[in-house]
Amino acid sequence: MKVAVGMSGGVDSSTTVSLLQENGHEVIGVTIVTHEGGLAETAALEAAEQLRIPLHVLDFRTVFKQEVIDSFAESYYRGETPNPCVLCNRKIKFGELLKQSHRLGADYLATGHYVRKMVDETSGRWLIQTGLDAKKDQSYVLYSLSQEQIAHALFPLGDYTKEQVRDLARNRKLTAADSSESQEICFILDNNYAEYIRTTMGKDSEPGDFTDFSGRIIGRHRGLIHYTVGQRKGLGVTFGKPMFVASIDPVGNRVILGEGNDLYTDVLWATDLNWIALERLSDPLKVQAKIRYKANPAAAVLYPENNLVRVQFETPQRAVTPGQSVVFYDGPTVLGGGVIVSDKCGIRQDLLKAE
Repeated sequence: MKVAVGMSGGVDSSTTVSLLQENGHEVIGVTIVTHEGGLAETAALEAAEQLRIPLHVLDFRTVFKQEVIDSFAESYYRGETPNPCVLCNRKIKFGELLKQSHRLGADYLATGHYVRKMVDETSGRWLIQTGLDAKKDQSYVLYSLSQEQIAHALFPLGDYTKEQVRDLARNRKLTAADSSESQEICFILDNNYAEYIRTTMGKDSEPGDFTDFSGRIIGRHRGLIHYTVGQRKGLGVTFGKPMFVASIDPVGNRVILGEGNDLYTDVLWATDLNWIALERLSDPLKVQAKIRYKANPAAAVLYPENNLVRVQFETPQRAVTPGQSVVFYDGPTVLGGGVIVSDKCGIRQDLLKAE
């Protein structure tokens, strides 16, 4: 079987290649250039040479900007906090890259994600499950994959811990064995989100008012792109007590502040839903839900409401953030997920006043 491996040159993708080779597969490497300043192709070329596989370097800068960067910047400009890795996996890695891998003759695209894949014998649906290493599990960022994408994906590292993968690489004398971890958002190299978004959008974010929950003005903010729900530091104003961003109102250009207890809510709404383990949600369903990548799963019940899902938690959750994804689990199995469109103040100001 011919398998394309998405290669960054790091320990995960290098070990993925080695494991597939040992299982008798014909392996080719594919790496993508997504933005200026990226160095992954250099490391990938070195790894491919050591592993003695051909490497195809694909220029995805145009499609990556259209599908990921522009969407990220526009969402941030609306006062949301998106997760670009979710979009990248759906649109780029298991979208365009999978298509290119098929054109290169590969049957499957393998990646170094720490997740497991299986098929439900009853429904026939492909499933994604959490990886063995709970600290490295990446199922959260793959909830938006389609059945077709999962069917043609391989995840050889799902049954290993990170340290076991490093040991595998060391035993095979791979030069990437002790490579450093990749950063979370690859295209913002200095972590200055506001400046990056200003440059991408070609315009600044307008200053506005800090208010409390009653609407009383308590200060001035620098522009919505400088803030995210749950933020305490960097407000630029002192209040004599700890104050946090509780909500961002893009319609009124307001940042609503509250105290620590004001950040908790037991309900959220989500849209842009994708289901993996079921075809659709038609009845209330008990799940474990994660409201961000590093969050612990929390018990909740899902309720379908037209094109939204209401997520009712057993215990209040801190800093529910519009733009982030909420992902639903049944034990280790990813049921699906969606994009959060509510915060402490409700459903995104009535879905941005119905656009």
